[in-house]
Amino acid sequence: MPAAVVVGGIVYLQTSGENAAPEASATPAGPLEHEVAKDAYLADVSAASSTGDAPNVLLVYYDDLGYGDLGFMGDTPIATPHMDALAEDGIVLTNFHAPSAVCTPSRAALLTGRLAPRAGVPDVLFPSDSAYAALNTSDGLSQEEVAMPEILQAAGYTTGMIGKWHLGDTAGSLPHDFGFDTFLGSLYSNDMSPFQLYRDGDVVEAEVDQATLNARYTDEAVAFIGEAAATDEPFFLYYAHNFPHEPLSATTEDSGRSDAGTYGDVVEGLDDGIGEIVAELEATGQLEDTILIITSDNGPWYQGSTGGSRGRKGEVYEGGMLVPFLVHWPAGLEGGRTLDAMAMGTDILPTLLEWIGVEAPTDRVLDGASMAQLLAGSSEQAGEFYYFYAGEQLLAASDGRFKYYAAQPYVDLTSGSSDVSVTDQGPWLFDLSADPGESYDVLARYPEEGAALAAELERRNAEMAENPRGWS
Repeated sequence: MPAAVVVGGIVYLQTSGENAAPEASATPAGPLEHEVAKDAYLADVSAASSTGDAPNVLLVYYDDLGYGDLGFMGDTPIATPHMDALAEDGIVLTNFHAPSAVCTPSRAALLTGRLAPRAGVPDVLFPSDSAYAALNTSDGLSQEEVAMPEILQAAGYTTGMIGKWHLGDTAGSLPHDFGFDTFLGSLYSNDMSPFQLYRDGDVVEAEVDQATLNARYTDEAVAFIGEAAATDEPFFLYYAHNFPHEPLSATTEDSGRSDAGTYGDVVEGLDDGIGEIVAELEATGQLEDTILIITSDNGPWYQGSTGGSRGRKGEVYEGGMLVPFLVHWPAGLEGGRTLDAMAMGTDILPTLLEWIGVEAPTDRVLDGASMAQLLAGSSEQAGEFYYFYAGEQLLAASDGRFKYYAAQPYVDLTSGSSDVSVTDQGPWLFDLSADPGESYDVLARYPEEGAALAAELERRNAEMAENPRGWS
């Protein structure tokens, strides 16, 4: 029986045809050759590095935070004054998408600039010693991949990670294997067992009191920033918080503070943490030249606001992919602006590389495009097309305004009938500028735009079938 993918409450069957997951063909070279090429690339970056005036980078990646959960993104009952203040002095993107609708693929794509099927981690990972390990389609991020912290470390940055890794729990796929000097956090989501807290390679809490986790992470970030201020090196801190992923845990002091229930209590606590972190940057004279980015790994799960978009976490509709985004860098960007151009988490790595003057690796395809010119105000777009995957299956493509979904076989599980039949739905074309809720198919009204995106989706599938990992 064909594999199934749940999208928009519908179970899609992965069958043959133009939209099926491509069968892997022979790659141009084996894994070892790409590890050698990676080592040579990082050596070149190190040899060319000159970080005397390089900006710090603080990348905040929340877990399951919704598009409508922060004040600067729109009307919400959740109070986030510290992040709102950063947004007021920074740049907000209102059409920014996570690279995936679920966590592992999103994180792999963020750190490599390559969508998860290219990066070889297309699905959520479960602990390798758990009863669910048989569901894993990979062992984790492989050493073939070049990750953001490795590049920045080679360029002379002190690198640290706090929070959720979720890209593998075995040797070769751990945070220290990808360029982090220090690590405090978890290897998995806070709903997976065992949920343990690690410092570097050692378990420091076997049974985590999650109500204390936000304070623990905040204190660690403040300490990391304070220590970095005493060195001559710029820092890269990947602050990948486990919250507000469920189960929700708030301190006694925070409980009941928000009009949005426990979820709101947790998010307001996260905002308090940002306030403390920014205060430390300011006190150590580092705020002005720190690139501070705040976003989320995917849309909200059972709670949280999609901002009115269709779908939620796990679905490639906008509700599962559209996430908040702000960047604050007083020394490098004119603040106080809001932009509506489409962008995606894969664009962050190419953007940082352009800002710090480091070339991207040339032995592999990056899916992301630099946002540097867009954020500088000298361009109206970053990438030309964006792709929406569920696992290895490409379901939709967008040019920023229109989003095209290829026809899919599906099983309707909501009819109440005991007779299950497989039918086709689509293709669909949604005009996101007029219909952000993706409620009305306008393919008949815009046939040329639909045909262009259908051709692009077909081209992408053919490219992936020929060279799934994107080796040059």
